[in-house]
Amino acid sequence: MKRLKRWMMTSSLFGLLIFLSGCVKTDKTGNPTGDGFVYNFLVKPMSNMITFLAEDWGLGFGLAIILLTVVVRLIIMPLGLSQMKKSMIQQEKMASVKPYTDEINKRMKAATSNEEKMQAQTELQQLYKDNNINLMGGMGCLPLLLQMPIFTALFFAAKFTPGINETVFMGINLGKPSMLLVALAGISYFAQSYISMIGMNEEQKKQMKMMSYMSPIMIIMFSISAPAGVTLYWVIGGIFSCIQSLITNLYHKPKIKAELAEQLEKNPIKVVKPKIKDVTPQGKQKPANKNNGNNKNAKGRNAGKQQNK
Repeated sequence: MKRLKRWMMTSSLFGLLIFLSGCVKTDKTGNPTGDGFVYNFLVKPMSNMITFLAEDWGLGFGLAIILLTVVVRLIIMPLGLSQMKKSMIQQEKMASVKPYTDEINKRMKAATSNEEKMQAQTELQQLYKDNNINLMGGMGCLPLLLQMPIFTALFFAAKFTPGINETVFMGINLGKPSMLLVALAGISYFAQSYISMIGMNEEQKKQMKMMSYMSPIMIIMFSISAPAGVTLYWVIGGIFSCIQSLITNLYHKPKIKAELAEQLEKNPIKVVKPKIKDVTPQGKQKPANKNNGNNKNAKGRNAGKQQNK
């Protein structure tokens, strides 16, 4: 179930990326027509900003893209750190209730009827609820969603901004794909995935494995055909993500573990007691009636003896 939810979320992000990457109208020559919400409210302002930084400030298009990326990442960095912190809290809580979830899952697999399976499933959900565990909490996709408009604007700005196609930055033509930057983008995001899993147990690593591969692969796929200016954005973004993951693992994680350990001492895990079904045969539930009958017979015999006397 958890894998399905992660796959659905990853597919949604992938679909959103495709949608945003193809929503600028162009004419027969491949130039933008100037119509549409995305072009006028995202691409055009981004193009003007890059041109301003590159020409008016004299930074050049390469440094303009880097500076813009740094500003965007600094703005969303607190949100990203917050999301990572929430994700870690949920992971630590899941680890603390794992012995109980394993026991319930065993009973669920050993169940011989739908009623028993439903009962075990209800107990599992109640265990999560009582201990304030949200399986979808803190998955960390909101920062990526916030980057999608920036990515879309930068993608088409790098493609259509006058002058950027002819710009060479550190020997790389920003208007054409660069395999060097593609490799750097892939490496930076694979490194971020590796850093984010430091300190996790094997079970948690298995659960996060698919997500750790999907994000870098998506970025590599789009960077292969994207202008180098867009890939430069991903490279700088990947480096920022590595720094963000290091801050989380070295600072937030030990702190969260200590706080949760203290909370568990004060408020132990709430365990759901399984409901035991009464399987006693109905025929064996009448001992009281027999005793009542014996008592009546005994009273009758005593009464008869008194009359004979």
